[in-house]
Amino acid sequence: MSAHGASFWRGKCGFTVAAAALPWQSQRCCGIHRGVTSTTALMALLFAAAAASTQLASVLAPSAPVTPVVAAAPTGVAADRVAPAATLAGANSEAGFADWLAGFRRQAVADGLPASAVDAVTAGLHYEPRVVELDRAQPDDSAWQPSVFSTYLDKHLTAAQIARGRAVAAGMTPTLAAISARNGVPVGIILGIWGMESNYGAVTGSFDVPRALASLAYDGRRRALFTRELEAAIRIVADGRATRAQLKGSWAGAMGQPQFLPSAFAAHAADGDGDGRTDIWTSRADVAASIAAYLRDAGWVRGQRWGMRVTVPATLDREGVRNPVVPPTCTRPMQKHSRWLSLAAWRALGVTPVAGAAWPVDETMQATLVEPDGPGAAAYLTFGNYRALLDYNCSNFYALSVAVLGDALERGE
Repeated sequence: MSAHGASFWRGKCGFTVAAAALPWQSQRCCGIHRGVTSTTALMALLFAAAAASTQLASVLAPSAPVTPVVAAAPTGVAADRVAPAATLAGANSEAGFADWLAGFRRQAVADGLPASAVDAVTAGLHYEPRVVELDRAQPDDSAWQPSVFSTYLDKHLTAAQIARGRAVAAGMTPTLAAISARNGVPVGIILGIWGMESNYGAVTGSFDVPRALASLAYDGRRRALFTRELEAAIRIVADGRATRAQLKGSWAGAMGQPQFLPSAFAAHAADGDGDGRTDIWTSRADVAASIAAYLRDAGWVRGQRWGMRVTVPATLDREGVRNPVVPPTCTRPMQKHSRWLSLAAWRALGVTPVAGAAWPVDETMQATLVEPDGPGAAAYLTFGNYRALLDYNCSNFYALSVAVLGDALERGE
């Protein structure tokens, strides 16, 4: 929502966060998922001309486009009506934070959030400078230069990671099968995201989420985003979907094993064990069901693969397959992709599956080529479902790592 999602945000929150030190954790938007878009929301952009819309359709989707389902941002507190930190007494101080929080409370109640829930969530909050330091330490998206994908994959796709995923699957095989059948998302992909987000629950974060969100909203760098997420956290408690004590997660507000921002939790958290609750902190069935629901809502198509690794001939005219239109969402990662071509067209250009793999039966399926480390290194054809992975976290490194981990788990490697 990590940050899901900030992916992070379902597309997650439109800015990039460096990978955590732990090898299973991913480069995340807001340090999380999740969140809404979109992941994860900040995905929507306006395009004035109808001609531009026609062009964009050819970039973002194959002939049968996948349209991600974007959760509506919570209504209520108007972030721009809450006083900026800089206008309050003692900006970035405890006194200034108290002033900001009082203004937030007044506006939240005026906008319809129950006063009892607002008080339950915000009572005793104080400014947390550490989360602001962590946020400000993140590299600007335009300046962020990731490591090479092969190195990234080696750090994330480890024997221990695969073994842990296999053990989780073995302990809940019927549950995972039922969740996969209900949502149309393969078990391997569910496990791939779960492993990348929290190492199957081993690392979920210990920050108090409302305190972190309030501190980040008060700081003002992304006030609208974090104010909305604080509002969503209050709504979760008001609706009885989680207790105040459960709201623990990353410094950027990503919660539980799938690392959902509060808005992503509100939109996608699912009851996988039939107990009437959506516990993404301790219920493995709920975690798996929530990840599957997120991807389903992001447009995952039942029965379609995410993509495949391929070999690209040295003679490929990359300029001839270049995408001429700047993608309107997830821009930098999507600029690494070619334009959409059918599998038959890619075959005609000399692109072939890696040894042991086979083309999908339907060669009319549309795909884009991505070479994360450039020509001559690993190459992948990605299908429409790959965009659902980018929706969870707008990073080719992340999405490809999830996909490769998922394939390894599906094959029982």
